Amino acid sequence: MYCVCKEHIELAIDKFVDDYEDAPDIVDLGTTKFSDWEAPATCDMCASIAAYLVV
Repeated sequence: MYCVCKEHIELAIDKFVDDYEDAPDIVDLGTTKFSDWEAPATCDMCASIAAYLVV
């Protein structure tokens, strides 16, 4: 699972496919809220705001 900014979405998808050999689901963190989990504020790969969850 990766929380990433718009700039790193392609890299996160590539890493997910390499690790799991399956296509990930992409969740827009701007429009989706979770009841039991709070998304990190920053991208896993840089200091930008996380915009997507790749899972």
